[in-house]
Amino acid sequence: MAPECLTSDSPGNNQLLYFTSPSLLEDGRTLVMISDRTGHPNLVARDLATGREWLLTENASGWLRSYVYFDGRVEEGFGRASVSLDPARGRIYHLQGLELRRIDLSGGTRTIATLPRGQVSAFTHVSADGKRLCVPTTDDRALEGPLKDGRPAHDIDKRVQEEGLRSWLRVYDCETGALLACPEIPRAWITHVQFSPADPSLILYNHEWPGDCGIRRMWLWDGRTHLPLRTEGEGRSRRDWTCHEMWADGGASVLYHGAYADGGAAYLGRWTREKGPTEAALPASWHRYGHFTASRSGNRFVSDGYYQEADDPEARGGAWISLQEVDWGKGSVAWTPLCRHGSSWKGQDNHPHPVFDPTDRWIYFTSDAGGKRAVWRVAVP
Repeated sequence: MAPECLTSDSPGNNQLLYFTSPSLLEDGRTLVMISDRTGHPNLVARDLATGREWLLTENASGWLRSYVYFDGRVEEGFGRASVSLDPARGRIYHLQGLELRRIDLSGGTRTIATLPRGQVSAFTHVSADGKRLCVPTTDDRALEGPLKDGRPAHDIDKRVQEEGLRSWLRVYDCETGALLACPEIPRAWITHVQFSPADPSLILYNHEWPGDCGIRRMWLWDGRTHLPLRTEGEGRSRRDWTCHEMWADGGASVLYHGAYADGGAAYLGRWTREKGPTEAALPASWHRYGHFTASRSGNRFVSDGYYQEADDPEARGGAWISLQEVDWGKGSVAWTPLCRHGSSWKGQDNHPHPVFDPTDRWIYFTSDAGGKRAVWRVAVP
């Protein structure tokens, strides 16, 4: 199936928002993306029917230091990891330095809150009802120091544990900017937060790059307690790798993936309150890095990794956009390859991060296959 490049006529490099946020409005007509066409990262909207594009921000200060943009400016610049779209109301939230801003599609901008100094941020999330925004922050000491290959040269989690550094889940009122909640999590570096689509009082969050990733990666906060979602036992080890947790089934479950310790198989996992974690092993040779996201309806997922054909050259990241249907009772996964995405996987911004559109009829993804980053889509059969 041939994919379609939607932004081949657009200047600069263009990409979807991070895959925990939608990039399309609820009507499926308007796309919001990050673009460097001005020489600095900014937000751009595109009418998919007419091809008309317009700038939503006017940043001229580079980008903010945060996860995973470690080379950014301290407390200044556009927060490339901070963008969250409210698709039902056409509102976009992002950080400009320490200012938490809300943008309307007309370009109207309002600062609703200001983050405290001395902390670094990461990927944010707006609740499904459009009333709350969660911004994770961490003591900036966690990222201080020289970089090596684009990331801090030190072991961040080790520093967090040894120095007792902290993270916070900062929950803001989207209208007034009031701080509604701010639980402090000691000895944690939190980079991903997601409200449950069914209950905004539940926040899924992580500990990033932990030394015991098999049991300390995924957490749920219900306003009172912090619940670890994957514990040791029944074939699960603290030495496993676990990653990219996200809500699925309308908030009834959490989807995640990873690999078992000591060269074991990769797996796709599902957590529910009733059953805890259930995992399905992938073919033994499939270890290509990637992401999984869920459709709105049914037990169907899309991935940019893992799937591999016999003649695919060796690479760290996956080569295909593919669909998965999982029988959790049998622990089996059926794969349907749709197209090669052609991404180089060089740097965070070139990760394909495939997502379904609001109708589940299209899959959108980012790729630099044409020599520059662009937004693509492929039809769902």
